[in-house]
Amino acid sequence: MFARLLYESFRRQKRRKLLAGVAITLGVAVATAMIAVATDIGDKINRELRSYGANLLVTPQEDTIDVEIGGVNLKPPSDGNFLSEADLPKIKGTFWRHNILGFSPMLPVNISVGNPTHSQDATLVGTYFAKHLTFGKDQFTTGVRNTHPWWKVNGSWPADDSSDVLIGEHLAQKLQLHTGDTLTLAGQGYHIAGLLSTGGAEDGQIIAPLPVAQRLLGKPDAVRRVYVSALTKPEDALARRDPKTMSGELWDRWYCSPYVQSIAYQLQEAIPHSHAEQIRQVAQNEGTVLSRIKGLMLLITLAALFASALAVSAAMATAIFERRREVGLMKALGAGNLAVAALFFAESTLLALLSGVTGFFGGSWLAYRIGRSIFDSQITIEPVLFPIIMAIAVVVTFAGSAAAIRRAVKFDPVFALRGDA
Repeated sequence: MFARLLYESFRRQKRRKLLAGVAITLGVAVATAMIAVATDIGDKINRELRSYGANLLVTPQEDTIDVEIGGVNLKPPSDGNFLSEADLPKIKGTFWRHNILGFSPMLPVNISVGNPTHSQDATLVGTYFAKHLTFGKDQFTTGVRNTHPWWKVNGSWPADDSSDVLIGEHLAQKLQLHTGDTLTLAGQGYHIAGLLSTGGAEDGQIIAPLPVAQRLLGKPDAVRRVYVSALTKPEDALARRDPKTMSGELWDRWYCSPYVQSIAYQLQEAIPHSHAEQIRQVAQNEGTVLSRIKGLMLLITLAALFASALAVSAAMATAIFERRREVGLMKALGAGNLAVAALFFAESTLLALLSGVTGFFGGSWLAYRIGRSIFDSQITIEPVLFPIIMAIAVVVTFAGSAAAIRRAVKFDPVFALRGDA
């Protein structure tokens, strides 16, 4: 009899049940999409934010502060220590090597450019453009084209094994040089492959392959600093703790988490006599952006579920009011409050499960479209999300139905059968 009453309620009130089901489906679909994207968004957002440049800087352990005015490095070429270029491939040997998207060594050299009657002090910076390196069995390409994607070149990029250079557009204007011209440095001519525009100090500098700077400085294998671009996890309480104060188990957890601090620590282990630190503004902005995006997704999810609960409440209230004589008859025949409530909650549960399944697959499709249109990659739907979504659907349906069911339980059978309830 209970199953028949349940079946008849759906058969006779198709319109009401459909309205409530659509509301639940839409809310669950939005919740599924937002939760799926939020749980899979970390790496994708980090990869998008990596287009804003490196987030780690490696320098010699006993390095002194670089002094630059107007893009010109005023420190004597022999001042300070240097890192070894030969140690740089070891960056790909760290625990989080797959999180390292690229690195760029820098070696600034003070030079004088121009003719004998009119010379201009400037800085030449040696670096990798798209250098092919090998570490063990791994082969990879790295350089400023990975770590400094905002650099714009009018012309062509120099090859790392050539003597071609880039000249900043401001310096080129002062010296009246153009792409294809020859720049004389230390008695040797260098072909200008292109004009560089960055909006920073590089616009007044010369950017050359690293061996060119090492040759001018007279220090083969020397590197002044290294910019590293790595996928990291936003800071939390553990990330902000001093690893020296951690116990063994806590230290292992910190070391095996992709915090910017732990990756910096591993870079120091990989490169002898080095000091690695985060470029704080970049790293903090990443965490802030990611937290705000996840917060926005949470608000959208809660708003969609709240709207679904309101729609279910309105539909159920109307449906139960239309069935007040049925409730009165059940009570007149001896049904207790528990039996009446059980019938309506069973209806709500069945409606929630049917709508939840539909909403889950609809939300999965929506998450797929979001991943493709925004991140150009696929959002992964974890299997554990399905029971969570079904539980959310049941809770939302119960929340929307509770007030109406409570009213139905309180119907007086006498007044309900007369139609006065």
